Formats: sequence, C-alpha cells, structure tokens
Amino acid sequence: MNFFTDIFQKIKKKIIKKTTTIKVLAPISGEIVDIKTVPDSVFSDKIIGDGIAINPTGNFIVAPIDGTIGKIFDTNHAFSIISNNKIELFVHFGIDTVNLKGKGFKRIFNFKEKNTVTKGEIIIELDLDYLIKTAKSVLTPIVISNIEDIKSIKKYSGKVIAGIDPILKITK
Repeated sequence: MNFFTDIFQKIKKKIIKKTTTIKVLAPISGEIVDIKTVPDSVFSDKIIGDGIAINPTGNFIVAPIDGTIGKIFDTNHAFSIISNNKIELFVHFGIDTVNLKGKGFKRIFNFKEKNTVTKGEIIIELDLDYLIKTAKSVLTPIVISNIEDIKSIKKYSGKVIAGIDPILKITK
C-alpha cells in the first residue's frame, strides 16, 4: 500500500503544479458584454484570443492582474500585461481609437514596457465623455492572447468596478 500511496502523491504533485487559477479584475468600471458584440471582427471573431468586453462608465484603466507590461501603445489606447503565471492579457479601449493619436488618453506614471504592475494600479486616465463623442465604439475588449495555453475560462457578467470586481477566472 505504501507503493501506491507514493505513486498517488507524485501524480497529485504534478497535477497541482500544472494547474494555475487566476482571477482577472475589471480594468475599467462599466458593464460586461459578450466579446462577440464588439464591432471589430479581430475581437468579435476571437482572432487574437478570447475574453469579454466592457461598456465603460469610468475614467481610469487599471492593471487587471499582477504582472509586467508587455506592450503599451504610444497612443495609450491599449496595452498588454503578462501575469507572473504567464497569462497574456490584452486591454484595448474602444474601436479605432488608435486614430485619435492619443487624444483623450493620459498615461499615468509614464509606464513603459517591462514595468511591473499590481492589480488595481492606475495605468491610463481617459476622458470618457470625449471618447464617447469621437470613437467608433468605446466597448473595451479584454482578451487572453495566449488562449492556446488556457484550460478553461469562466466569464463573469454584470456591472463591475475597476480593480475590484472579477471579470474572468482563468485556469492554466
């Protein structure tokens, strides 16, 4: 019986090490909507990954997970974060907002690529009223870009507060 116990313990350790679960917090306050409703096929057809979108009501975009900024656009409309568990998230405010050339967006603390961030830390301040008037859409996709490494995703729904409420539960 000791032989079987040893084998079971070794298998259990391997399973536990390989499974990681992470909760992704809302990067912006608003209402969660289905990613398929985003008026851009890159997101709605899940070409770059799966996730959700948020119809924003807030003026700040925060880090949805602890990690490192992978890419932050000069126009401040989008950035990626790589978690300590190697989950890659892409946060993209609105649709065609790159065409605004940064107007309506302000980077906080001059974050750059490879800077570490913690959940809830403000990365971008935005002028939501201006963006509602000028952007094609303000729906904000939050996408897992390394979806091939993910075992399961639980998508939450409803109203969320940035840095507080979960939007995704990811098992890797």
